[in-house]
Amino acid sequence: MVSKKTNCFVAGRNYYICTLKVSMKTSLYLMYFLLISSLGFSQTYEIGGFLGGSNFIGDVGSTKFVNPNKLAFGGLFKWNRSPRHSFRASLTYSTLSANDALSSDPRRKLRAYSFKMDVLEASVGIEFNFLDFDLHAATPMSTPYIFTGISVANHPNFYFTSLDLVSEKTRSNAFGIPITLGFKTTLTRFIILAFEVGARYTFSDEMDGSEPDAEELKKIVRFGNFNNNDWYVFSGFTLTYTFGRKPCYCNF
Repeated sequence: MVSKKTNCFVAGRNYYICTLKVSMKTSLYLMYFLLISSLGFSQTYEIGGFLGGSNFIGDVGSTKFVNPNKLAFGGLFKWNRSPRHSFRASLTYSTLSANDALSSDPRRKLRAYSFKMDVLEASVGIEFNFLDFDLHAATPMSTPYIFTGISVANHPNFYFTSLDLVSEKTRSNAFGIPITLGFKTTLTRFIILAFEVGARYTFSDEMDGSEPDAEELKKIVRFGNFNNNDWYVFSGFTLTYTFGRKPCYCNF
C-alpha cells in the first residue's frame, strides 16, 4: 500500500528505505546551507591598495627619517594564517627625491646636489599583530602591527659631476629589509583600514648616485659616507578587502 502524502510504502522494510532517502535529501540541503553561510562569513585573504608618500635617506638631501615629499602608491595581498600573523606581498611605485638645499648640513647645502628618480618596489614577508586580530569576531577589531621580510627596488643609475647629474642609462635592483610599524582597524566586517610607516634598509649605496654602477667612474666621482647604505621610507594608508574560506588555524 502506498501513502499519497509521502509517496512511500506504509508497511514493511521499504518504508524505512524511503524514510532514509528523505533524510539524505534533507541533509544535503542542510550541508549546502552551511557551506554558503561559511563562505559568506569567512575571511582568510586580504587584497587592497596603499596610498601615501616617500622620502629618501642617503648621501644627498635631508636626513629626516620620516619626511614624505613625493606620492607613493601600490597594491598588497595578505594571507592571514592566524589572528596574530599573516604572509604579505606588495608592489609599490614612487618617485624618490632628494635635495641638498633642504639639508641641515651646511656642507651639503654648499654642494647643492639634487635628484629625482622613479622606483618600483616588490616586497614579501610576514606581518605580526601585537593583539589578536580575528577577522571572524563579531566585534570591531584593532591592533598595532609590525611587518618585515625582503624587498627589491628597481631604480635608474646615475652619477654627479661638478656641474650636473649624468644618467648611466642602466637600471639596478637594490635589495633590502623592510621594517614597517602600523596600526589597523576594521571599518566593517570586510574592510580594514591601516596607517603605517615603513623604512627600507637597502644593501646598496648607489641609489643616490654616490657610487656609480660603472667601475671606471667610481674613483673619479664617488662621494659620501662609504660605510652607510641607502634608506627610503614609505608612509601612508592601506585599505583592504577580506575574502576566502574560513581558515584552520590549528594546522599552522
